[in-house]
Amino acid sequence: MISPLAYVDPSAKIGKNVTIHPFAYIDKNVEIGDDNVIMPYVSILSGARIGNGNTFYQGAVISAVPQDFHFRGEDTIARIGNNNTVREYAVIIRATHADGETRVGDNNFIMQAARLSHDAHVGNHIVVGNGSQVSGDTTIEDHAVLCSCVLMQPHTRVGQWAFVQGGCSFNKDIPPYIIAAQNPTVYHGVNKIVLTHFGMSDRVLRHITNAYRLIFQGNTINLDDAVDKVRDQVPMSEEIENIIRFCKETKLGLI
Repeated sequence: MISPLAYVDPSAKIGKNVTIHPFAYIDKNVEIGDDNVIMPYVSILSGARIGNGNTFYQGAVISAVPQDFHFRGEDTIARIGNNNTVREYAVIIRATHADGETRVGDNNFIMQAARLSHDAHVGNHIVVGNGSQVSGDTTIEDHAVLCSCVLMQPHTRVGQWAFVQGGCSFNKDIPPYIIAAQNPTVYHGVNKIVLTHFGMSDRVLRHITNAYRLIFQGNTINLDDAVDKVRDQVPMSEEIENIIRFCKETKLGLI
């Protein structure tokens, strides 16, 4: 159902069973898949590529023009996957350059007044809390949680299953499976309650805890040295491999 009080550009591609409420704005160069719900006063702007089963609440802005001085007016993309919830006044900004994309995966919950900036890459099953600001060229891996009013600085990464407490501001990477807290943001232990709830064994949790003891509290010269000790002293598993991968890929260092 498309309300006659909504504006839908004639060139926009709209899938099956899409509900567009009054006063929504759908721009040119927009593609919307099936079974989406677009509430009143939502703006879906040029460059939006939206999958299936998403819900966009009042005042959300999708594929906004980049707030980046390098932007030169190119046709760029914000790609949204499937089954996401984007709450009131959240903003998702499209990429700065034509060879990039802002990407949001599947089954994410983007809360009220959150912002995902240009070229942010957001995985699956992620929560971005009320008022959190995700800066440009950032990465959030699957199952991570950013609580309210988090400030994620440019080029930083948050690893899978990490939990970032409210009000944190960070300019270095937050590795997988941990709790990050305080300002300045620091390692605050392993995210044990959530990981246990989703079926991680006590044995693997002990190994993760030992790995981070070596990384954050061990007597090591640098991060590479800490990672070598993790390889030598902690039994290998998919989770430990993820920690090692994340640490080896960091360009800014860890919190």
